[in-house]
Amino acid sequence: MKDESAKLNITPPPETSAGIHAVTNALRHLFGKMGVVRATRGMLTLNQKGGIDCQSCAWPDPDHRTINEFCENGAKALSDEATRKKIGQEFFASHSVDELSSKTDHWLNQQGRLTEPLILREGSEYYEPIKWDDAIALIANKLNNLASPDEAIFYTSGRTSNEAAFLYQLFVRRFGTNNLPDCSNMCHESTSVALAESIGLGKATIRLEDFEQTDLVIVIGQNPGTNAPRMLSSLAAAKKAGAKMIAINPLPEVGLTSFVDPNPQHGNPFSVLGFRPAKLADIHLPVRIGGDMAVLKGLMKFLLERERRVPNSTFDHEFIAAKTEGYDELIATLDETSWDEIYTASGLSREQFEEAGEMIAASNGFITCWAMGVTQHVEAVATIQDIVNLHLLRGAIGKPGAGLCPVRGHSNVQGDRTMGIWEKMTPVFRDNLEREFAFDTPERDGLNTVESIASMRDGRAKVFFAMGGNFAAASPDTKAVSHALQNCDLTVQVITKLNRTALTPGRTSIILPCLGRSEIDRQASGDQFVSTESTMLNVQMSKGIFEPASDLLQSEIRIVCQLAKATLGDESEIDWDGFAADYDRIRDTIERVVPGFDDYNERVRVPGGFYLPNPPRERNFPTASGKAHFRPSVLEKIDLPPGRLLMTTIRSHDQFNTTIYGLDDRYRGIDGGRHVIFMNEADIAKHGLSDRQLVDITSHFDDGERSVSGFTVVEYKIPAGCCAAYFPEANPLIPLGSRAKRSFTPTSKCVVVSVRPAG
Repeated sequence: MKDESAKLNITPPPETSAGIHAVTNALRHLFGKMGVVRATRGMLTLNQKGGIDCQSCAWPDPDHRTINEFCENGAKALSDEATRKKIGQEFFASHSVDELSSKTDHWLNQQGRLTEPLILREGSEYYEPIKWDDAIALIANKLNNLASPDEAIFYTSGRTSNEAAFLYQLFVRRFGTNNLPDCSNMCHESTSVALAESIGLGKATIRLEDFEQTDLVIVIGQNPGTNAPRMLSSLAAAKKAGAKMIAINPLPEVGLTSFVDPNPQHGNPFSVLGFRPAKLADIHLPVRIGGDMAVLKGLMKFLLERERRVPNSTFDHEFIAAKTEGYDELIATLDETSWDEIYTASGLSREQFEEAGEMIAASNGFITCWAMGVTQHVEAVATIQDIVNLHLLRGAIGKPGAGLCPVRGHSNVQGDRTMGIWEKMTPVFRDNLEREFAFDTPERDGLNTVESIASMRDGRAKVFFAMGGNFAAASPDTKAVSHALQNCDLTVQVITKLNRTALTPGRTSIILPCLGRSEIDRQASGDQFVSTESTMLNVQMSKGIFEPASDLLQSEIRIVCQLAKATLGDESEIDWDGFAADYDRIRDTIERVVPGFDDYNERVRVPGGFYLPNPPRERNFPTASGKAHFRPSVLEKIDLPPGRLLMTTIRSHDQFNTTIYGLDDRYRGIDGGRHVIFMNEADIAKHGLSDRQLVDITSHFDDGERSVSGFTVVEYKIPAGCCAAYFPEANPLIPLGSRAKRSFTPTSKCVVVSVRPAG
């Protein structure tokens, strides 16, 4: 790996987030990649009612929208997809797979849009063009010659629309397998498991307006300034309405402390220049990595002591008696958990717990937001259930300004799961699907992401088909994943741009280039639109406005339908041609299969769309007992051997998921490189290192060690015994076998490592 240290520019982090720098950086990407006229058209349509739904995060759109209803990340995502740069036959004829594999993810992404189907034939070093019909026939032939449908893996990213996702899972299940791993397995699967058990619904229980009605917002294990910048506007609105805010995170992220709204005020595009920063977090709790559960148990234990001193002063006993069960068991576990255990695991003091606890006790309603910093731990499910436990004690769910807010990542990752993209099926979904299409769905659960990697690695799975995403870069244990993909007979990518997975090919590899969300989708019945679901259950349309980057691009829906026809042949009576020609027909079918989509075609055409049913928001809990469940657990203890650190992976400000837009992590003062490790000043000295020194990092797990080299030490405010490095550069350190209990989510946010001078 090339040494980046000479190119690194390290400066103190800024004091505020967003503001004029967000505006100028967004315009630089938009105008530079798209041109002024094209970019302006896109900006005026992005996240508008009936326009292009942002390709970036799943944060919902407000009912009343500004002229520029997008953030810096949204601008980067739009310009990245709608770039004027293209690559095709000539590019791949002059660049071998080995040569391309040596390039950085940033370089690969900069090359431009894919324009034609490509194949890397067994034994070849170069991708070459292939006709659509020939590519589809080759894939179908390979699938039909498998010993079992379970020898194929069908992956999905969160970019896929509701309509494409529904047809994709229909094809896969009609083919005969439930092997439908998706990006949810690697991010919010812990949330889905935890919330389903606790409240009967694995999704958020709030809407945007709750932020302006709440007394308190708790943000734990999340950095919205980088990963969901539009959320900052909601946090600022909460603060403006008088709410307090608690930030619980190992690093002091500027996006959680101060914010200047870059959206024009009252139509004045220059108002951002004189706008005063909004202070966000009132207190920051610098939790030790892996200590989130300890923080939550400490807060509940403090509230319990307060309740016992003055009965009925702190807990909502009326709500607890009427709407919950398991209260006594939870109290017993809190009594059994000592303060010394909590202080050690969390890294926080009694004074910090008292300050935060009093803020919770003083609130009539509060919202808790969380993301990967909570979900990617061994005890992630139990930790999220402690978030729910905290809310249930206070009755802080199902009323204005109170509820649970898991912040989903990719723009339609939640919608894909609603449409049936899952290695399992609920009884209702199974019954409806079988009744609608008159076939018996496969009974055995499929493989999740971690299990799929193992299956490919061990030679049990022969075909890997990815509907979007960048599996090789996003997954843990990079070496094991690369070996798994290369062990396949066939790998297929439905993508818009070249990525790492396409350069980690099976014996034969095919690239199927698809339309982007910003492009016009013309089918037999006319121009089409698709729909997506936000993190707060809002379903709305998305319709492209730009001419496709190439006449050879096809929509994800058409690709699925062609493949289904070629693979299933006369076995299937499903009208795949009809679905490909008219997406209304897909939505009519979804209406009959997926609960909550009544009058889908009519309601999705209403400006702003509609909301899916959300029983916990009405204090109705669709669990077996009809009540919310307190879920007690034993405090997770992480023993750290001498000479070791706990590492978490983080994203830079210049990326979204695995897409690297640039090398400027503005909010942390890092520019020019990504191979860095953030360490506490005392730990740098303790390990005999120095700031800016090149080091090698080794992770330690039951099955052995994994190492990366050439990382630069950066002194940073992070708790002692902890460190952080960028995703996906640090993914080689994440053991495949280290995963969250019950959800199988990789534990990317809590890895035991050692650091030594490079050599």
